[in-house]
Order: sequence, then C-alpha cells, then structure tokens
Amino acid sequence: MASFQSDGLRLAYDDIRAGGGETPTIVLVHGFATNRAENWRRLGWYGAFERKGYRCAAFDLRGHGESQKPHDPAAYARAAMAADILRLLDHLDIRRPDLMGYSLGAHLCLAAALAHPGRFGNLILGGVGARMLPGTAPRAAGAMTMAQAMQADDPVSIADPTLKGFRQFADNQGEDRLALAACSEGGGAPLSNDDLARLTLPTVVIAGARDEIAGDPVALANAIPGAKSVALPACDHFSAIPHALFKAAVFDFLEGWLDEP
Repeated sequence: MASFQSDGLRLAYDDIRAGGGETPTIVLVHGFATNRAENWRRLGWYGAFERKGYRCAAFDLRGHGESQKPHDPAAYARAAMAADILRLLDHLDIRRPDLMGYSLGAHLCLAAALAHPGRFGNLILGGVGARMLPGTAPRAAGAMTMAQAMQADDPVSIADPTLKGFRQFADNQGEDRLALAACSEGGGAPLSNDDLARLTLPTVVIAGARDEIAGDPVALANAIPGAKSVALPACDHFSAIPHALFKAAVFDFLEGWLDEP
C-alpha cells in the first residue's frame, strides 16, 4: 500500500499511469463513508480514465479506507482535509491536475481550488448542488445528527432515511464509525457568495436530478462564474456516481463537448 504523510497522518493512495510520457492528470477525492477503492476503482472510474489516457491519483480521506482514523473531531477541520489534497500533489510532484470530487470530496475540492487556484486545471464537483449555497436551511433542532447515526448501537433506531443510508453504507464498507462520527463534526468557515464568485477555474457541477442531499446542480453552477451543470435523470445521491451518464458528462466537459448541440 502506497502512502504519504499529511499533518502527521498516514494517508493511503493510488497513482495509476496510463502509458508513458506526458499525460493529462486527474486527482479524485471520494465522498463521506466510502473510500478510494469503492468510490473510484470498483465503480469503473480508474478504468475510464486509463482508457482516456489519464494519469489518475486518488487517496483515502483521513478517517476512511486504509488511511489513519483519528477519533477527535479537531482532526477533521475542512481546511486541513482540503490541504491533504495539496500534500498529495506535492508528494507525487503533480503540476496543475484536473480535480474531481464527489459529495464531501467535492466540498474539499472546492475548498482546495479556492485556496490554491493556481495548482489546478479543471474542476469537477459531483454530488453537490443548491444545498451547498449560503443560507441553506439547517437541520431541524433536535433532529438526529450524522455523528449520532454513526454512533447508534442499532441502525434500526435511525429514522431519517438519509442518515440510515449513510450508516448502512458505512457498515457495508467496514468503515470505522467512530472516525466517521468525528469527521462529520469537523468544522470550517461556511461558504459565501463572494467565495463562489471568485472561483476562476473551468468548473462543472454534476448531480442526480433526484438527489435531495445535493439539491439542484444548476443553482450552484449559476453562482460560479462560467460554470456548467448537468442533472442526471432519475439518479439520486447514491445511484449517480456509478452511472454511465456521469462518466459521459465528465468526459464531455473535459473534452470541450458539453455545450455542443
């Protein structure tokens, strides 16, 4: 297992090179409660990028997969997790890759791109949408939190279907639920409209048309100058990432065909 050090933590990664010589590079950042093997390898993303001639790098977020899993919420500040992306680039000596994240990974990619826009080329934000925008209604007072769902002794006690879905997914992947609970409590400054307005990278926002976790991808894209958007028909948060239409949208964007008639 290949790994690198970031902020005192050992993080596992894959670095897959297609052929030799100079190739385009993409860095992939997975979502909450999953890992690089599940989110990218098993669902065919590594193979799809290899066939397109890309070098593909992906790592397990702290608290996930084969990376170290602290149980302290302070270890999961979103700025620190976004900085892990930059340390992977430094470790592999990658210059200006394209950057793609899904769900939590998209939040981290956006944070990294805003903090270091000169380090990246194209930006692909998957599994996010209007619910990322400032002013989104908070969870109702007294409702179960993600941390509580991850810490629950019996998932049957979780009434919220979204929280139950994440808990079941984490259990299926054998993830460390206490680490995920801590990760869900990691804090960071909320995004502002000004933050989104200063993003200058070519960007696409892709989410399922039925993804209630993400919300409307068009609304988020409209807040980012020049950004494009794709709503995947009949897909929700969990069914979008493996869908062939998602891969088609990503490559249409990277190859400049997204706006073609």
